[in-house]
Amino acid sequence: MTAKGTGSGGGRKLPREPYERELYRLQSELVKLQEWVRAEGVRLVIVFEGRDAAGKGGTIKRVTEYLNPRVARIVALPRPTERERGQWYFQRYVEHLPTTGEIRLFDRSWYNRAGVEHVMGFCTKAEHQRFLHQCPIFERMLVEDGVLLRKYWFSVSDAEQERRFRKRLEDPLRRWKLSPMDLESITRWEAYSRAKDEMLVHTDIPEAPWHIVESDDKRRARLNMIAHLLSTVPYREVPPPDVTIPPRPPASGYRRPPKDLQSYVPDHAAGLVE
Repeated sequence: MTAKGTGSGGGRKLPREPYERELYRLQSELVKLQEWVRAEGVRLVIVFEGRDAAGKGGTIKRVTEYLNPRVARIVALPRPTERERGQWYFQRYVEHLPTTGEIRLFDRSWYNRAGVEHVMGFCTKAEHQRFLHQCPIFERMLVEDGVLLRKYWFSVSDAEQERRFRKRLEDPLRRWKLSPMDLESITRWEAYSRAKDEMLVHTDIPEAPWHIVESDDKRRARLNMIAHLLSTVPYREVPPPDVTIPPRPPASGYRRPPKDLQSYVPDHAAGLVE
């Protein structure tokens, strides 16, 4: 496996103040990265994979928080349609790849076949083996064509995963995030571990290596992933265009129509103030 090191597990939970300070700094750099991508016509693909409840979604949210959604777009595909099942496996993903000046963040990707499809029996053994053979070829083609491809695997301990699942179960705002597939990941922990190990053996290639984000602290994981991404892309700060806000022209006699002719949203916030 290409990704080396002792991991990014860290010690105790990172306090909020230094976390938010560093996150803001890194997000400022992500904006610079975005402008460089747009100015230079770069195509950047970031793949987010890993255990259920390992923090992929929260990290993606922080990466894109201040980015232009027309430049940086999240790709989170639903289960394939009947027509897509009859296509070449990678075909449905190809149409979501970026053109020049764009970033695509895959919240799950073609690696579904190496993980959930393989473990849950949603694909045949032959389809799984074909994927492991074709995936490095597919990714080498992307890289050879100039695409910047970055792949991150988010790891989490079994105890922390279960804790997060229980927290979702108790929180009505996040209950929707707890799916039947999530629960299966508890009983099939070792099967997913074997599937991940086999996937890394075949797809951790020099042209597109895997980078492991290992931490039971979501704050550390987010900072580690973003900092690493920025360190792997040779971006530079692009000077912003010289923009001047023009003076407002003098009034020309326009009058707004009476308010009783239009329907206004009630002031819900008024009831919150004593």
